[in-house]
Amino acid sequence: MRVLVVEDEEFLREMIAEGLRRDALAVDEAGDGLEALRRLRLGEYDVLVLDRDLPGLHGDEVCRQVVRERLLTRVLMLTASGTVRDRVEGLGLGADDYLTKPFAYDELLARVLALGRRTRPALPPVLERAGLALDTARRSAARDGHRLALSRKEFAVLEALLRAEGAVLSSDDLIEQVWEQDTAYSTNAVRVTLSKLRAKLGEPPLIETVPGAGYRIAAGEAPPRAGSTGPR
Repeated sequence: MRVLVVEDEEFLREMIAEGLRRDALAVDEAGDGLEALRRLRLGEYDVLVLDRDLPGLHGDEVCRQVVRERLLTRVLMLTASGTVRDRVEGLGLGADDYLTKPFAYDELLARVLALGRRTRPALPPVLERAGLALDTARRSAARDGHRLALSRKEFAVLEALLRAEGAVLSSDDLIEQVWEQDTAYSTNAVRVTLSKLRAKLGEPPLIETVPGAGYRIAAGEAPPRAGSTGPR
């Protein structure tokens, strides 16, 4: 899941961004409304965490532009004012949710994850395929009942592949979904992460390489029995 955090208070912005990264989300940051719009027009984000009182361009106008330009992102608006009138105004601008400062990080995370699920086709909170179970709410993974110790990038790559439901994702697809915009990355970063992930997943191999195309999760069909002649 990709998130853009827009907050002019640097300490608060970095606190939110680092927290979301620890929870396996790909996060970019902006400190004013104009930079926020530039990033939104260049990339796709599942969720926009948007402070209302921003320099450069007010958060209200950023929200209006998101709606006007039909940018495909859900908006969680942050504000220091918790009056009913302000909440109604924020939602009336097109925000999908509203959170008053100060807030608990766990609540912000829960709201971001809930909004992120609304930008994608409805899928169960636990993604399962070929003996692999990925609990996106608890951020935990297991294969054949054995818990997997995954880094946040490994978890995010595995989630992207599972959400693709057997479709092939290229290295560029994975970079777009998992790595932050300002990170110096290359397709080599994808290969290294996949190599470590495959080692942790064990045998039989679960992630297939499709030459010239990318990667996908194996279908996991049972192999034919000895002596079988196959379908007739």
